Amino acid sequence: MELSRLYAITDRKLIQSSLGEDIAAAVKGGAGLIQLREKNVTEDEYIAYAREALAVCRSLGARLIINDSVAVCAAAGADGVHLGQGDTDPKEARRILGGNAIIGVTAKTVEQAQRAETDGADYLGSGAVFGTSTKADAVKMDIETLREIVSSVSIPVYAIGGINAENISQLRGSGIYGAAVVSGIFKGDIEKNAARLKEEVELL
Repeated sequence: MELSRLYAITDRKLIQSSLGEDIAAAVKGGAGLIQLREKNVTEDEYIAYAREALAVCRSLGARLIINDSVAVCAAAGADGVHLGQGDTDPKEARRILGGNAIIGVTAKTVEQAQRAETDGADYLGSGAVFGTSTKADAVKMDIETLREIVSSVSIPVYAIGGINAENISQLRGSGIYGAAVVSGIFKGDIEKNAARLKEEVELL
């Protein structure tokens, strides 16, 4: 399946207008893949946010990925789920969500990357390449490790962690498929940030 190379990940703390309006701005700027990341909410609240986000994505031709929760993804009818190393096994997620679901997995080592691919992941998220302010437990990943992960698998790898329009060019030559971006899109002018990043990601 063809995935957008620019992947926008929401953060409740960065919302400027409303969840739907901010997602719409990111999509209009060029992010064709949106991940809804919600922490400290009930499952019912998460499902409600997911349905709101999905309506926007459907209307603008983007795909919606749900962070961590297979149950929320299934209930909302989203396009897929992104799983951390401590979340649901990708094979179990596939069994629940079906063959058409997009399943992403966080991989910080070659071993994790290869296991995720074997278990049926459609893409990987690897980082944090420039550190990050949105995940307190994120450990910085050097570019050489990122290259090793990319070369060890045949599925797309998205770099994540502190990426913005100013530093993304440092990832050229790493072999990554695309960039997953949080504050680099959702802080400031969302549509303009996404448009600049889309131009840069095409040069990777």
